[in-house]
Amino acid sequence: MIFWLICVVLTLGVAGILAAPLLRTAQTETVNPDIAVYKAQLSEIDRDLERGILPEAEAERARVEIARRLLAASKAVTTTPQSGRASPLLMGGITIAICALTFGIYAYLGAPGYDDLPLETRIATSDEMRENRPSQAALEALAPPRVPVDAPQDFMDAMDQLRTIAPMRPDDPEAWSRLAYYEGELRNFAAAAAAQAHLLDIYGAEATIDDMRLLVDFQVAAANGFVSPEAEAVIRIILDRDPQNIGARYYLGSLYNMTDRPDFAYQLWRDFAENGDLNSFYVTSARAQIEDAAYRAGIDYSLPEVRGPSAADIANAENMTEEDRAAMINGMVSGLADRLASEGGPASDWARLIAAYGALGETDNARMIWVEAQEVFGPNADAMVILRDAAQTAGLLE
Repeated sequence: MIFWLICVVLTLGVAGILAAPLLRTAQTETVNPDIAVYKAQLSEIDRDLERGILPEAEAERARVEIARRLLAASKAVTTTPQSGRASPLLMGGITIAICALTFGIYAYLGAPGYDDLPLETRIATSDEMRENRPSQAALEALAPPRVPVDAPQDFMDAMDQLRTIAPMRPDDPEAWSRLAYYEGELRNFAAAAAAQAHLLDIYGAEATIDDMRLLVDFQVAAANGFVSPEAEAVIRIILDRDPQNIGARYYLGSLYNMTDRPDFAYQLWRDFAENGDLNSFYVTSARAQIEDAAYRAGIDYSLPEVRGPSAADIANAENMTEEDRAAMINGMVSGLADRLASEGGPASDWARLIAAYGALGETDNARMIWVEAQEVFGPNADAMVILRDAAQTAGLLE
């Protein structure tokens, strides 16, 4: 309440300062050019008298005559009207306009009702939110119930058998791998996460990054999109082994984004959001959130436009005649190649061009783009993963 009172007082004060000139009453200005002339004549008489040009008696007579004229001129003044007081209606309109503009800008750019939070306090609050967030079990309990998957009865009977058999074989990775997979297919994500965690215990040090990333997928899905402390622990292990892992970086960025550190989320997401495979869940999810995260972090950022033929474009061409399909794909590929040559673009566009040339059977062109892309994106590990996959698809790698 005090904040709004201060705003009102300051706004009215500024409005008053701006309107003050309009409140002044009418003024007059005295102007008579003859007065200056007569004063100059008196000065000239004194100078002539000093030089001995003018006799004393004559000088005295001239002074009396000029003094008489100066007195008459002083009485006959000329008045010039100045601007007068503005109307109350105009004053009220100006005040209302200033207030509306002030509070309108604040409503658009500010955060009405949001407490004053210095940066240091926000960081401390964010750290506290992460440290005190609920456990995986608590988040699973709070998650809304899942819509059951409509599966055939024979499949559900087989699942009941698998749920019975797996606990009887605690060291059988095949049983637990199947159990985790099919529980995930049925959207029983909590059960899938438990089965995948047991599978990792079986694998021990031989567990792969993909095995761990799948566990995080199940844990986050079971927690209705939240990253629990248990999921974060697995994410940290993945990043220790592969700092550029896109899945782990996405989930860690999501954790920071949900705990009021969008600046960290932006830093973790930007590289693969711009250069990642658009068919990846992590890439598309990061692209959907990164502009908002950047805005909340105070960063002026817009995602680069993705242009060029996609897998869907090429798939849609299957219904065309051979000639029309070839003409359409060649036109899109040519346009993409020209744009990359003149403007450049993200790694995903380069990968698309490599794959398109490979699909057209133009291996030499695909290899040329692959070589050039390595020169452009060589230091970027995320980009190179995407480009290497495209080169593999185009048949350029063994």
